[in-house]
Amino acid sequence: MKIIICGAGQVGWQIARHLSGERNDVTVVDSNADLVRRATEALDVQGIAGFASYPDVLQRAGASDAEMIIAATHSDEVNMVTCQVAHSIFSIPRKIARLRAQSYLDAIYSDLYRRDHLPIDVVISPEREVADAALQRLEAPAAFDTETFLDGGAQLLGLTIDADCAVVNTPLRQLTDLFSTLRAVVVGVRREGTLFAPEPRDQVFIGDSVYVMIHADDMARTLEIFGKPNRKQERVVLIGGGNVGLMVARALEEREDRIRAKVIEKNRKCAERAAEELEKTIVLHGDGLDTALLSEANIGRADAVLCVTDDDKTNLLAAVRAKSQGCPMAIALINDPTLAPLMEPLGIDAYINPRATTVSSILRHIRHGRVRAVYSIGDAEAEVIEAEVLSTSPIAGQKIRDIDFPEGVLVGALRKAGRVVKISGATRVEEGDQIVLFVLTKDVAAVETLLQVSIDFF
Repeated sequence: MKIIICGAGQVGWQIARHLSGERNDVTVVDSNADLVRRATEALDVQGIAGFASYPDVLQRAGASDAEMIIAATHSDEVNMVTCQVAHSIFSIPRKIARLRAQSYLDAIYSDLYRRDHLPIDVVISPEREVADAALQRLEAPAAFDTETFLDGGAQLLGLTIDADCAVVNTPLRQLTDLFSTLRAVVVGVRREGTLFAPEPRDQVFIGDSVYVMIHADDMARTLEIFGKPNRKQERVVLIGGGNVGLMVARALEEREDRIRAKVIEKNRKCAERAAEELEKTIVLHGDGLDTALLSEANIGRADAVLCVTDDDKTNLLAAVRAKSQGCPMAIALINDPTLAPLMEPLGIDAYINPRATTVSSILRHIRHGRVRAVYSIGDAEAEVIEAEVLSTSPIAGQKIRDIDFPEGVLVGALRKAGRVVKISGATRVEEGDQIVLFVLTKDVAAVETLLQVSIDFF
C-alpha cells in the first residue's frame, strides 16, 4: 500500500511509524526539513521537504500512484487544499484530513458539506477526540486510562495497583478461581517503565500499572477487587474553556444524570463565548492557578477537576493546586508524553494524550479489512485491536489456548451472536465473532496476518 503522510509532527510521525512498520510504502511530506530528516533517519520511510498542498511536491512524493493520503499538518487550510489537490489532480482514492477549527467542523458535520465540493473521506477532529476521552475518564474516575470496545459491551481500564488491591502478589491464573463469575482479563502490565503482556503465572505488585479488559456490567465489581472506589461524579470543575472544555461542558449538560460543571477560562473572549453557548454551566473568568478563584469555584467540594488548557505546564500545575485544595480527582491534558512520568509524583490521577487519541482515531479509519477499532497504549507501545473474525483467518474454529499468538498478544474480550462472553482457554473463536486483542507494537503485523486483515485495506 502506497501512502503519503503530510505533516511530520507528533501525529504524522506516529502514523508513519505504525504504517511503515507494517511494510507499507510510506512517504512523509513536511515544510520543515529537520522534521523530514528525523522521520527518514528513524523510520523506514521516504521524505520530501516542501508544502504538502503544492502539486509539484505531491508529484515528487509519488501521488500519481498513491492509494491514500493523510493530511495531518498543523494548518487546517493546508490539509483541506491537500485533499482537494490529491483528488482533483492525482485521483488518490482515500483522503483523510485532520481539522481543528470549529467553524470548519460545524460546516462539515452539517448539510453544508458535500463530498464532491470538498473531497475528504474522513475528518479527524483532535478536539472532539480529546473531549470524548475526557468524558470517558470521568465515567471511570478510578482509572488512569479507559476506552470502550464492542459497542460499549467491553471496556479497557488502566489501574494503578496499591495496597488496597485484593489480588496483590497473586498469580493471574488464580483470578478465575477466586472470582469465578468475574468477566475481566489483565491484558497488560507496566512495571518499572516497561509494558508487557503478562503470562498466567505472573503476579501484580504494588506500584504496577495494569490494563484490564472487562465486561461493561462488571465495572463496579472489578474496581472493588482492585481496591478502587467507584465514586459517582456530581460536581466537576473544568479549567480551560476553549474548544475541548466547551465540548465537554456541553456533553455534561446534555446527560440525563447531569453533572454540575463550572468552567474557569483565562481568556476573556473564550470565557464570554462559553458563557453564551452554555445554558446550565457557570463560567468564571480568571486564572485556573489562582487559589482564590479555585475557592470561589468550590474546588474543595468538586468530585473532579479536568484541566484542558492549551498549555501542558498550566494543566499540571492547576491539577496539583486543585488537589492541594481538596479535590479528590485530577485529570490533566498533556500533549508532551515525556511529562507523563510526572503524574505519579505530582499526585495527578489521570491524563489525556491528544496525540494518542488522534493517532488511534486515524488508525481506526485506515486499518485493513474487518478491523473495527484501534486504541494506542502509552507512547505507541501497544495497541488494543477490535476485529471481526473472517472465515479465512487461521484463528477461526480454534480454541484460544490452541491459537499460536505471539508472546506480546492476549485476548481481552470476545462477542458471539451479539453477546460478550466470559473467555477462557477453552473458548472457541468462530467466524463472525468480534475479538478484542491487546498487542504489543512489535507484534501488530503478526496479528494482522492471523486475522487475515491485510486482504483489503479499505
